[in-house]
Amino acid sequence: MKTYFHKNFDKQFRKLGISEKKKAQERLQLFLENPFNPILENHPLKGKYTDYRSINITGDLRAIYKLINDNECIFVAVDTHSNLYF
Repeated sequence: MKTYFHKNFDKQFRKLGISEKKKAQERLQLFLENPFNPILENHPLKGKYTDYRSINITGDLRAIYKLINDNECIFVAVDTHSNLYF
C-alpha cells in the first residue's frame, strides 16, 4: 500500500519523544506489511473522524489515517488518545 503523510501528521510526529518515534516507525512498517495485523488494532472511527481509521502505536498513542483507494492511504494525525478524541 502506498502511504502519504499529511503535514499535520509530520508536525505531530516531530514532537514525539525518541522512543515514541521509534515505536511509530515500527508500527507503520507493520502497517505496510499488513494493515490489519491484530497488533495494530486497526478500527474505523466515528464522529468528527467518520471515514477515518485508527491504529495503535503504544498503549495511549494512536495514528489516524484515511483510505484514498484500495492501494493508497494518508496518515493525518498521530497523538495521544485524549488529545485526538477530545
